Amino acid sequence: MAGVSPREPRVPRRRRQRGALESLGAVVLGFESIVVFLGGLVVYGLKALPFGIEPWWGIVGGVVMAVAMVAVSGLLRHRWAIITGWALQVVLLLGGLLVPALAVVAVIFGGMWAYATIKGAALDRRNARFAADPDLSNGE
Repeated sequence: MAGVSPREPRVPRRRRQRGALESLGAVVLGFESIVVFLGGLVVYGLKALPFGIEPWWGIVGGVVMAVAMVAVSGLLRHRWAIITGWALQVVLLLGGLLVPALAVVAVIFGGMWAYATIKGAALDRRNARFAADPDLSNGE
């Protein structure tokens, strides 16, 4: 490594503080990505795609959705990523037109996504209020 003296200790970089919305949303999208990939395999196995579309496109769709969910889960610090997460929930719900079980998955994970975004944002606002105005009533 150029420019680093062997005598200078490496100082680890401080990790960015993640809020509740970001943490909860990442967990939901991470687990949902696994289920969506498996849902793509179901679409393939049932040959559920209409109009003579090759069944292997079900696997491609599942992989694309799973990768998109993993990518969005790492970017939830941005407002547009939260909106993209909602769009992914809608796309999964539309997959219920092909396999009705995907609609059930969409409702379950959509509810979890709603909880993560709404309650996570409320927790983040509360924590920001506490950080801005600490309670010093205990005599400190």
